[in-house]
Amino acid sequence: MKVLIQRVTQAAVDVDSITIGQIDAGILALVGVEKQDNRETLGRMAQKLLKYRIFPDSEGKMNLSLTDTGGGLLVVSQFTLAADTRKGLRPSFSSSAPPDLARSLFDEFVAALRAQHPNVETGRFGADMKVRLINDGPVTFMLES
Repeated sequence: MKVLIQRVTQAAVDVDSITIGQIDAGILALVGVEKQDNRETLGRMAQKLLKYRIFPDSEGKMNLSLTDTGGGLLVVSQFTLAADTRKGLRPSFSSSAPPDLARSLFDEFVAALRAQHPNVETGRFGADMKVRLINDGPVTFMLES
């Protein structure tokens, strides 16, 4: 599993020109599910995402997590994150989970996050989405299982 996280002052996702998820300050998480991912992977990644310290404390150091700040979390599926780009000029998606498995694991991932955090919004799996954000910093990290 690969999760690209961005600290944002706001973010939203639209499907068919309708906003289906939006947050104020918090994290936008783009999620790529890979073939080898499973429930154990999801649980570890959910914990890491919620506890990863990317928000400034009173001294301006990145010492606070999303759990600490209570900020919003917008979770968007993005299978292209699972691409292998090491060879050639076209990405390979051989390591991506098949769509049915990816959808199931993505839904379980979101459920695990919602069980631990009160403000979780999502995009729509498999839809053509338009994601809007204001990156704060910018602060962006790739979390990998």
